[in-house]
Amino acid sequence: MTTQQPPVSAIICTRNRADKIRTAVESVLANEYEPFDLTIVDQSTDGLTRPIVESIMESDGRVRYVPMTTSGLSKAYNRGISETTSEILAFTDDDCIAPSEWLDHVVTAFENDPEADLLYGQVVAAYPDNDGVALTPYLMIDKAERLKKGEGFRVFGMGANYAARRRLFDSIGGFDEVLGGGGPLKSSQDFDLAYRAFAADHVIALRPEVVMRHDGRRESEDWPTLLTAYGFGDGAFYAKHVRCRDPYATWLFARRFASQASRFVVKRALRRPAKSQYVTGMIQGFRGSFEFQVDRTSRMYVDHRASHETLAPQAVAVEK
Repeated sequence: MTTQQPPVSAIICTRNRADKIRTAVESVLANEYEPFDLTIVDQSTDGLTRPIVESIMESDGRVRYVPMTTSGLSKAYNRGISETTSEILAFTDDDCIAPSEWLDHVVTAFENDPEADLLYGQVVAAYPDNDGVALTPYLMIDKAERLKKGEGFRVFGMGANYAARRRLFDSIGGFDEVLGGGGPLKSSQDFDLAYRAFAADHVIALRPEVVMRHDGRRESEDWPTLLTAYGFGDGAFYAKHVRCRDPYATWLFARRFASQASRFVVKRALRRPAKSQYVTGMIQGFRGSFEFQVDRTSRMYVDHRASHETLAPQAVAVEK
């Protein structure tokens, strides 16, 4: 008897990347796994992405297009979650190229670990030549691991390649819409989701065989701004959980800040190239956190200025 494969909802959130969206969408659609559907959440302002996606939809009924008038990656993630129905959700970015076995590996990883509710895979440079590895944001995973209370944890993740069971969002809610690209606090929505999952006793799986190719090369002149945004978001992410009176998050923040600051000081002392943008951004992000209230029960920022076009999935009581 053939075992029926669980349906998967793949989600790509996009904004003004008409030059890359077709490749990203077609790479996901070329996956050998079935059944799955693909939802494109589009926050573009240039009007160029919609006709590309609609042309693909004409020949592939698995694709759904969801436009949004508000910006913010976390808002787009939450909209994608609310617009889909599968129990397994797989996310990638609009500048990524999915291998044909991507969804197969995602589903197999969840089947092999029934407790895992959040999964991160590797992100590698799509085009490694000409310094592509050094200039492309990546995420390496050397071996399969489980992050869980009592088994170890570290702040880890990257939005270009992750998956989750829907029950995770039913339990802890959606992404914090104040964090993340395009949001007031710039980035680190992935770290925040992982930490809230950990704090709520969910299992996070790190799987090296779940690979995504990233066509997101940043040139040398782009990295100072990128590092500042990364640091800003990290500082704001840690600050929220510090303000929730979480001693473990406070220790993680202190260790991270001390490590980055001491590395900068040592490099300067040795007269080696040292970039201060991440540390500076982290300080700014920690301070910026206090522009927003924190709901200590949900561990979410409260943004009274936010548009209500889309609401984050709310946590509901579920048995574990």
